[in-house]
Amino acid sequence: MSTDTIGRRERKKAQTRQSLADAALKLFIEHGYDNVTVAQIADEADVSIATLFKHVPAGKEALIFDGGMERRQALVAAVRDRPAGTSVLTALRAFMAGRGAFATEMPPELHRKRELIMATSALRGHQRHLWIASEGVLAEAIATDSGRDVHDPAVRALARYVLEVPDLASDDPDPRGSLDAIFDLLETGWAAMHHERHRRTEPVDPGSQPPQEAATSP
Repeated sequence: MSTDTIGRRERKKAQTRQSLADAALKLFIEHGYDNVTVAQIADEADVSIATLFKHVPAGKEALIFDGGMERRQALVAAVRDRPAGTSVLTALRAFMAGRGAFATEMPPELHRKRELIMATSALRGHQRHLWIASEGVLAEAIATDSGRDVHDPAVRALARYVLEVPDLASDDPDPRGSLDAIFDLLETGWAAMHHERHRRTEPVDPGSQPPQEAATSP
């Protein structure tokens, strides 16, 4: 099969996937998520129900989201490509601040999509699933940067806590303030742990040890 044929096929798949996302978002906004069926979405996008599930096996709640690849790539890039002198958590805070409930500027259509997701438990649940699915790649990026093993519980815990921030903070009356409060806590704990780890691995200067008292005979 030629490269051109594969390219056309992939473009066609992407176009169908986008048509389904556009149709689902339109109907969800107009009628409410719970009042729209998969059949109605397929009809709006002019495809069969079988084609809909072929492109989006996860079903109705996944239709207005991408598969999570962009999210995973962006998380890794936020760590890997951050400016010199910027901590991992500072970079991840800035990354989160520009997305979802924390973004202060976005086009009207994205604002409507955000409001729909926040008001719909099934969509919020799927969004959280997509964030948590990025735990492995984020843990790898943090481990590489910090010199720790990717299976270190501290590394995996930090990755999980970061990825829970969108769901934890988005309901707050001040989502950005909540995001900052959580990241302040994470940064303090991560820095303290690094300091303690460094202290434990520092070589001990024998001259700094207190002199041992001579043993006395009974």
